Formats: sequence, C-alpha cells, structure tokens
Amino acid sequence: MRWSGVVPPLALLLGCYAIPCQQATAQNLLRNPDAVNPVNLLPGDAAVLEMEETKKDLPCTVTSIKPVLGFDLKFHSGYEITIPLKELAGDGQTLTVVFSVTPGSSKDSPRYFSQKFKVPELPDDAGGKTLLEGGFDVGEGGYHVRWLMRDHLERICSSNWDINATLAGREQEMKMTITQNSVEPSNAEFFRPEPPVERRPDNDPIKVKVLINYAPQQSAAAAMAPVDASALTSILRTIAREPRIMKFSIVAFNMNEQRVVYRGDDLDEIDFPGLGRELGRLKLGMVDYKHLADPHSPTDFLTHLVQEELAGNPADAVIFAGPKAFLDEPVTQESLKDIGAIGYPIFYMNYMLMPPGSSWSEAPAWRDAIGTVVKRLRGFEYTITRPRDLWTSWTDIMSHIAKMKLAGTTTASSH
Repeated sequence: MRWSGVVPPLALLLGCYAIPCQQATAQNLLRNPDAVNPVNLLPGDAAVLEMEETKKDLPCTVTSIKPVLGFDLKFHSGYEITIPLKELAGDGQTLTVVFSVTPGSSKDSPRYFSQKFKVPELPDDAGGKTLLEGGFDVGEGGYHVRWLMRDHLERICSSNWDINATLAGREQEMKMTITQNSVEPSNAEFFRPEPPVERRPDNDPIKVKVLINYAPQQSAAAAMAPVDASALTSILRTIAREPRIMKFSIVAFNMNEQRVVYRGDDLDEIDFPGLGRELGRLKLGMVDYKHLADPHSPTDFLTHLVQEELAGNPADAVIFAGPKAFLDEPVTQESLKDIGAIGYPIFYMNYMLMPPGSSWSEAPAWRDAIGTVVKRLRGFEYTITRPRDLWTSWTDIMSHIAKMKLAGTTTASSH
C-alpha cells in the first residue's frame, strides 16, 4: 500500500493504492546558518537534529535512497518513509519533514530543508501502511543527513545516515551540472526555464533543428513516467546548453497522436515553459479513430513530417530524439527522394532506458522507424540508456557538426 508524495526525478514511478494520492508541498530550502540570517527552525526540531536522536514517538521507518546519477547530470538522493495508516487516522492532518544535508568537506555548513505532506481523512480502523518519498540533489562527495518528521500531536520520528556520491570509471569525464559537495532541492518541474547560456558566436554561427518525439517508452501508456520525462527533457537541455549553437528550431511531436505538438523556429533560446504547456495537452494512451481505421496513417505522418522538416532545411544539422517508434510499415526510400540533396548531417538520439533488473538480451535490437529514416539518409544513430551515453553521444554529435561546418566554410572560401 502506497501513498506517494514528491517523487525524485529519477525515482521509480510509484502508484497510490491505499488512499487517494495527495501532492506534497514543494521542498523549501531553509536559510543557512550565518550571523545575519539564522536558520528558521523550531527549537524542538533544532534540538532533535543537533543531538541526532533516534526517536519513534511517531512510529515510522525511514530508508535512505542511495545517490543515483540522473540524465540531468546530478545525483538524486532522498528517503522513503513507511508509516502505519492507523497512526494517521483522523479528519486529516499535515506531516512536517525537516532535514539537513551536510557535505563532508564542509561540516559547519549544513543545508536545511522542510517539506509537508497533506494527509486525507482516514478512519480509526485503517489498516496497512503507506509510503511517502522525498528527495534532494547533490554533487560528487560524501554527505551526512539528519532527518525528522512530526505530526499534529508533535510526535516525532527521526533518523540520520551517510551517503556517498561518486562517478565511476569513464563517468569521470563528464561535466556535471552541479558542483562537488553541493546540495540542492530536487526539482520535479521538468519544463522550468533554462538559465541563460553565454554563447560563443563566430564568423559562421551554428544553427540546429531538433525533432523530438515526446512519448513514453510504452506507446500505450496513459501518462509519461517521470523517468521518461526527465530523460527526454535532459536530452533537450543538453542541446540548449551548447554554447556553440546560436539558433534553435524545435519541433515536438507525438507518434501516438500523430501530430506536431509544439513548434519554435529560429529561436535564440529554447522556450521550455512554452513546450511544457503544449505537451500538457497531450492525451497519452488515446488514438484518434481515424488513425486506427487507416493502417498507413502512422507511416504517412512520419513521412510527411520528415519531408516537410528536412526539405530546404537551413540548419547546419538535424537531430531526431526520442524513444523507439515501431511502425507496421517503414518510410519508403522513394518518399525520401522528394527531400532532395542534403548538405548537413542528421543524427538520432534514441532514448531507451533499461528497466531495473533487465538485460540487453531483453531489449529490442532491431532498428525503429525513425532509425531507418536516419540510416537511409546516411545519418548517425546513438542509443542512450544511461547518463554517460548522453554525454558521449552529444560530444560526438558536436564533433561531426563542427567538422562539417569547417569543411563547408573552407570550401566556400576557396571559390
């Protein structure tokens, strides 16, 4: 029996079975201790955290979540709380969580957080247990966590633990988006604005067009799992953060609905909030009857999309991104001839996250419909199953684009 609160971006999607799901309030980062702005903690909370007491006045079990490297190149950690439903019986209350995360390299500088969970009305004889979750992000390093939760009767459950976030092997080549020994609130808002990027224009600035299939890995899913949304948005943010790119054209589409969801042309920056608003209107898991009645409809949609977006394209590169899209009929070679000569590279960042406990032998090894188009156009395909794949594929893509750009500039200057 589970009742989910705020889910860390790369945690598994948890269902809500025992009682209605209640959204937890956003995490609040409390002011850090200094001479001017002391931490805003209740005296009782401060005493429990300071003494690192393990209290069970409020019966609960808290389990730490080991740091997991996300596609956004941050480590995601946190906790799971299990509590008997009978302990929450009543007309509804609020559970308050307060905790601190202290870097091992800076033991005098803890970061304090608070979070509240709204509990619905529950009968006195409620049985079973409920599961709550919370999270935070960290950079490389070791950290000490002091944690407590209290209810409206001031009963407290408390614990403390240590975590260690490390990059292994070739992962150490990656440039993280959070510095070592840093602690940040987890942010489940996938389409928040991207901070400004200091672009590096040159005599011939780079322009790219991105066609991203915003769809869950399971085409019939009725909702986008947080892990899918995080991965796809992280791919787009990786492209948006490239300082050598000066102009972006974005086409977000959904193969299931067979329609373009969002379009932005010749942008200086990618409008993530605008993209998020349009994607919010998607009705995943539903297909128009007209599409079901026409078995050629999915192939026709992809064919038209490729022809329209690639013919006469002024960008220096076209990048497809998204999960595998399998169609009963492939886009024909003949239809691709209508595009004409292509003087720019084409790439496919194929996102395919392996479920926990699965192996490559269970993964679909054959090429999907978009991959087939990219191959026929002599493009490059990259399979992204983990954060390092995103890092290495993007490094290779930019290398190809830069070489093609340089070759074109050299050829033009020689005439």
